[in-house]
Amino acid sequence: MTKASTIQAVKLYDMIDPADGECVLRETEDCLREFFPDYDATLFGKAFADVQQLFFGQYPGYRGSNTKYHDFEHTCSVVLAQARLIFGAMAEGVVFTEREAVKGLLASLYHDVGLIQTEDDTTGTGAKYTVGHEERSIQFMRQNLNGSLPCEDIEDIADCIRCTILAMSPAKISFRCGTMRMMGWFLGSADLLAQIADRYYLEKLLMLFEEFKEARLPGYDTAFDLLLKTRNFYQDVARKRLDHDLGQVDRYMRPYFKRRWNVDQDLYAAAIHRNLDYLDTIVAGCDDDIDCFMRGLRRNDLL
Repeated sequence: MTKASTIQAVKLYDMIDPADGECVLRETEDCLREFFPDYDATLFGKAFADVQQLFFGQYPGYRGSNTKYHDFEHTCSVVLAQARLIFGAMAEGVVFTEREAVKGLLASLYHDVGLIQTEDDTTGTGAKYTVGHEERSIQFMRQNLNGSLPCEDIEDIADCIRCTILAMSPAKISFRCGTMRMMGWFLGSADLLAQIADRYYLEKLLMLFEEFKEARLPGYDTAFDLLLKTRNFYQDVARKRLDHDLGQVDRYMRPYFKRRWNVDQDLYAAAIHRNLDYLDTIVAGCDDDIDCFMRGLRRNDLL
């Protein structure tokens, strides 16, 4: 087998499965230790354990995650993508301090915790907080990190989380410095890339529709309507945001895979195009029939 064919055979999930939180945590630590040999993982490790307990209903005062798409695996996939972008940028000579890198990772960890309900909130699911959940995430982050970081660092993390608000231009966020702005761009990019590159993305679109329906988001009348609009969402919303609002920082994925795994390819881009091409193939033959779509899925047992 030639080197080229070997590269083509490698897929994103062959390396790390985001469903395995411990593997994700180890990879973040390994990525940082590549550039900070004396990296102290205590703060991020404690926060990771707290957020994991939160999602699984083991954190005092909270019910646990009940949104079908935005679960702990999604959070781990965004943390992993964030770590990879930080690593790739530093591999290309971008300079960050250890604290700046940790703040970027913490932002990815907390970015969706606002979708989790308190124990006395028993109506519906956390999906009802879809619009505005970022500020709820920031509120929890502030409480959870209180006493662990100075106030200005906590506000840096808050600014990064706001980069995941699709309705807000990152240019409107007043970052304290350019390096934290880049961390925010990383997070806004990681959130999009991790979602659309997910190997279960097509199956999870149906779960995402259920969240949208509870949140009463306009523009998606049926699950099939969401499927039909997904290609345009990538081209007209996600790709434009990545290129124009988030500084094209997804270009740092390739250096990560090259230096860390000796694979000279952006495996996120490859996974995204594979997902969208297969989605186009299924949708084209189903004529608004959601049952037909489900039969065409490779992993419909997930549903």
